[in-house]
Amino acid sequence: MTRLLLDSSAYIAFKKRHPEVIEILQQAEMIFLCPIVLGELRAGFLQGAKRETNERELQLFLESSRVRVLVLDEETSERYAVIQVTLKKSGTPVGINDVWIAACAMQHGLPVLTSDSDFHKIPQIIVRHFSAQTS
Repeated sequence: MTRLLLDSSAYIAFKKRHPEVIEILQQAEMIFLCPIVLGELRAGFLQGAKRETNERELQLFLESSRVRVLVLDEETSERYAVIQVTLKKSGTPVGINDVWIAACAMQHGLPVLTSDSDFHKIPQIIVRHFSAQTS
């Protein structure tokens, strides 16, 4: 069963009809997002000219029977702490939001679909990377 946790870059690529991302998501049996990704997307919507359209499209995406939003809980915070301390000890800076997303992925055993190379710095997770560039 193919299950994936989307980073905001993957959702954005999906909306821009990125061929590789479209194919990956079509083959996925379950697609997950965490509240951090939703916050990143909505922050972008607030700054753009298509806020209502983007929010409506996100709601349609979230209504799919294959899409679930994960819950941040105490276990997520424990995973966050492990990842953050590991990165700090190794002198590897990664954005806080990416650490939270990685904690969700680690907790639920999900690969992260992303074009963001920072996720490769986090040894506790599996990354399914796609190129942001299309041919």
